[in-house]
Amino acid sequence: MKVVLFCGGLGLRIRDVADGVPKPLVPIGDRPILWHLMQYYAHHGHREFILCLGHQAETLRAYFRDHPVPSEWRVLLADTGPDASIGERLSTVRPHVHGEAMFLANYADGLTDLHLPDLIAEFTASGKVGAFLCIKPSLSYHFVRTRPDGTVVEIADSEALELRINGGYFVFRREIFDYLGAGDDLLGEPLRRLAREGRLLGYRYDGFWMSMDTFKEKHALDALYASGRAPWQVWRADGAAQGD
Repeated sequence: MKVVLFCGGLGLRIRDVADGVPKPLVPIGDRPILWHLMQYYAHHGHREFILCLGHQAETLRAYFRDHPVPSEWRVLLADTGPDASIGERLSTVRPHVHGEAMFLANYADGLTDLHLPDLIAEFTASGKVGAFLCIKPSLSYHFVRTRPDGTVVEIADSEALELRINGGYFVFRREIFDYLGAGDDLLGEPLRRLAREGRLLGYRYDGFWMSMDTFKEKHALDALYASGRAPWQVWRADGAAQGD
């Protein structure tokens, strides 16, 4: 399947350590997080990439000019506007997935060791229009429930609650475009429409997943990479050297 990667955001929360590059090019070890993600998809057999460019589009274009990709990869760089929402970026690249029964999509800022074929298989069997990875957030807070007068009735550790967030790994059927209105953001009304109709799958996963939104998270990913035990590098199980 083709893989749509949303690469146009501002990356405001990690701007202090981004060193003037767009978020997808922020390195983990000696490679951008975008490369790690593309290698992950390629390992699972998905090697046709559509990159939705926006903020610092020319910097991303320069990277791919200066860093050749493996010969079996196909990379399309699509300008989708500096201020577009995720939904608008997806709508812009619709012609490039025309005719595809299903395609993959990703925010391009998180890594996982998910066995991707499991997500695809469950989605295919479900008959739904969209699916995304649902993971437990890494939070150390205690959540409080109160009555209207402020009386505390429950204090719960975050680990004890069945709270999950969208992990940014999507699978869509082409019918998703029927749910995208002009100006819609993907996580706004389009997915809510699917949810109301029972046509959206949340794939629950409790393995490794980590986003790179802050310096602390980047530091943690760098440390995992430096240890030689980066969980998301599933391709290393086949004997490929780190960095290949």
